[in-house]
Amino acid sequence: MKHHSGFVNIIGKPNVGKSTLINALVGEKMSVINNKPQTTRHRIFAILNGPEFQIVFSDTPGLIKTPAYKMQSAMNKFAYSTFEDADIFLVVSDGGNPDEIPESALKKLKRSSVPIILVINKADKLSDEEIEKSIFEWEKELSFSKTIIISALHKINTGLVLDHILKHLPESPAYYPKDQLTDRPERFFISEIIRGQILSLYHQEIPYSTEVVVTGFVEEPDKRLTKIAAEIFVSRKSQKPIIIGKNGKSIKQLGIQSRKEIEEFLDCRVYLELFVKVKEDWRDSETLLKQFGYQP
Repeated sequence: MKHHSGFVNIIGKPNVGKSTLINALVGEKMSVINNKPQTTRHRIFAILNGPEFQIVFSDTPGLIKTPAYKMQSAMNKFAYSTFEDADIFLVVSDGGNPDEIPESALKKLKRSSVPIILVINKADKLSDEEIEKSIFEWEKELSFSKTIIISALHKINTGLVLDHILKHLPESPAYYPKDQLTDRPERFFISEIIRGQILSLYHQEIPYSTEVVVTGFVEEPDKRLTKIAAEIFVSRKSQKPIIIGKNGKSIKQLGIQSRKEIEEFLDCRVYLELFVKVKEDWRDSETLLKQFGYQP
């Protein structure tokens, strides 16, 4: 019996629904989903296995045309790394046009020899005219093996995306063990859960100025309780009291919301401690970016 495996890499601007699409296809919460842009900061593999196939989805940060910080430049590097190993590309748009991604990325797609699927997402929010115009603009620039109109949030037509991927998946043995769901450890997803709650609970610049690092992770012998410690780094002193809130109210709420989601993720009780630290202008510090996993 033939087996098919391959890397399906997703390209698009920030907040276009790439992570939501992957989660709809894989059935696991592999990365932070939030309605704010620049939610995904790293390249994350989400693995979908079947008896005769393995699809390695690559969720990456949205391509930023004009990076404002070294962190955003590093995020773009994660996104551009997908051009090196793709077996299939999914170009995801929410009704926009090719101008929404950097011209250099568009050129790389034009030179690509692998199948490219155009996915128009958020169809539940778009008019027929908007969808038709978006498809027309994209198809002027690129040749697609298929164009599919979906709503990843409501799982409308996501099965069609999977069906078309399977048609183009190359014959190959599995790249990862069949029981593996991702290339990232539990600690990574715990930090992403906390960062996702920061995105939900705080406003303006605060969510984009924070980084979360899990510093403690201890499972009790009976595995009924896991003790977790995490540090929240902010880029300015004035942001620390905002994270903490008056009488610690804000960080308490952050802890409650994060703990609930982590308990669901780990399927056990969790004791969570959060600490806030200041790392001035960490988004422009090569040393700190490397420490936080943004640099090789």
